[in-house]
Amino acid sequence: MQDLKNIVEKFHGKKILVVGDLIADVYLDGRISRISREAPVLILEEAGKKVVAGGAANVIANVAQLGGEVFAVGVVGADDYADKLKEIFSGYKVNFEGLVTDSTRPTISKTRIIAGGRATVSQQIVRIDRESKLPLSAEIETALIEYLKKILPQVDGIILSDYGAGTITDAVKNLLIQFAQENKIPNIVDSRYNIGAFAGIGYAKQNDSELAAFVKEEIFDEATLERAGKKLLATLDSEGVLITRGERGMSLFNRDGKIFHIPVADKSEVFDVSGAGDTCVASFMLALTSGATPENSARISNYAAGVAVRKLGTSTVNSAELLLAMSKFLAGSF
Repeated sequence: MQDLKNIVEKFHGKKILVVGDLIADVYLDGRISRISREAPVLILEEAGKKVVAGGAANVIANVAQLGGEVFAVGVVGADDYADKLKEIFSGYKVNFEGLVTDSTRPTISKTRIIAGGRATVSQQIVRIDRESKLPLSAEIETALIEYLKKILPQVDGIILSDYGAGTITDAVKNLLIQFAQENKIPNIVDSRYNIGAFAGIGYAKQNDSELAAFVKEEIFDEATLERAGKKLLATLDSEGVLITRGERGMSLFNRDGKIFHIPVADKSEVFDVSGAGDTCVASFMLALTSGATPENSARISNYAAGVAVRKLGTSTVNSAELLLAMSKFLAGSF
């Protein structure tokens, strides 16, 4: 059996290309002051604001924290949130030459308003999203493709992170899949709404609710899960399909017909699943490019996601945290 800890130690320096929808996740904290006289709503006194990498940007941050050398590709606006994402990437030593600025559209942002008080548990009361619904212009798409053609020969693995915002156009998708096939480069897509469009991809990651939406069938046990997983695998003609299942762990469907159900390492402290899927694809791709089998890549990914869900909000997992979690589980101390 492969030494999983040795695989994680090989993450360092793996060149990973991440292409997708870059999002600024904004957390605006407020302390409850009183009820407004103008309407039956809370008045909050601003207590703090935090901006973190979300969407494909969170995948990028996770790859970097786990030891990979990341090439980030996506579209941002000419605004403060673009500057903040670049600042975050600089801190992680990410190569973001592939970020294309489109001054006609904003950087995608998701602002969560958090309300709390001294005697009240803080909780999200509303989320405000900002993004352009227009397709990318030919000029912006061309800029993305030109950069991709330049950088692709240098990378060890490719991640497509599709949050439905239109960065991964048909031309971008076809270029990446064709290059990966012709050059036998490991690749994976995580697509929230359009997984069926990625035929020919190496691996696909979905959560169980996304998979159920794709097959238009409820998934309530292993039999329905396996039927749905096999259908997605056949539709995409992929090497494998990785399904995250919350407290039930993960399931990997391989082209050779083998199915691996991987239970969670520890479900006693699940605080927040935000961004755990991003950690999943980042660690899975790093493991594949480091020589792990698909099954062991999924196992490592499962450990990494287990660390991510024990953190509040969109967050990253670093290699030291991953190795510690694996050591504790393998020693039976979870």
